Amino acid sequence: CFLSLQKREISNFDYLMYLNTLAGRSYNDYMQYPVFPWVLADYHSETLDLTDPHTFRDLSKPMGAQTVERKHKFIQRFNEVEKNLSAQCHYCTHYSSAIIVASYLVRMEPFTQTFCSLQGGSFDVADRMFHSVKSTWESASRDNMSDVRELTPEFFYLPEFLINANHFELGCMQDGTVLGDVQLPPWADGDPHKFILLHRQALESDYVSAHLHCWIDLIFGHKQHGSAAVEAVNTYHPYFYGDKMNLKNIKDPLIKSTILGFISNFGQIPKQV
Repeated sequence: CFLSLQKREISNFDYLMYLNTLAGRSYNDYMQYPVFPWVLADYHSETLDLTDPHTFRDLSKPMGAQTVERKHKFIQRFNEVEKNLSAQCHYCTHYSSAIIVASYLVRMEPFTQTFCSLQGGSFDVADRMFHSVKSTWESASRDNMSDVRELTPEFFYLPEFLINANHFELGCMQDGTVLGDVQLPPWADGDPHKFILLHRQALESDYVSAHLHCWIDLIFGHKQHGSAAVEAVNTYHPYFYGDKMNLKNIKDPLIKSTILGFISNFGQIPKQV
């Protein structure tokens, strides 16, 4: 399959779906939903230049290390082992979870009901809802130390998830903005179809094709755990490594329940492929 990718016999999208499937990720499981990378870093320009390397996210680094300042903060956390942590790691949150998936796709059923169920029966505070691609990128790549989320496959083929076609009352932000359709980058001209078209072109671009293997190493490969993950600033709380934990050896039912609940709510590292 990798040789087919090199020969351009399959698309980057298809290759990522193939890897997700091998790693146990499925559309049928929100807790192990297919995970896709942020591929762009330009959500402010009027036009999108896919020939400029600066247009793209650094695929060799996890979301927590996209800026030097943020990377150093997570390294410091790893070295200090905060008192409220039970284990040494860079990240206490995950890049893919049921709530992340449902929040991205909240404008479509059945994700709307799933999101509300996970939130205790109602929508979240409007300012925390997914409302802007640009602000979500800035949060996940730079501003929010508890946000390292990646994307779902829908960002590359499904414009409908960006539209509040069902007219759900998602609330009003503190600045007075009423939540409706997702706010798109200037280069999309307010058109979800154009956003998806350009975003998919970015995924299939020469730059991403040349660097995608770096991201795959982080998520599915040898930099997923161990010393290579530490060096890459890519370690997560041990509970996220579900397949590495032998729950059968844990006799205390409360501890076992806590671990399972943690994985259910906060995410799970894909199986290594």
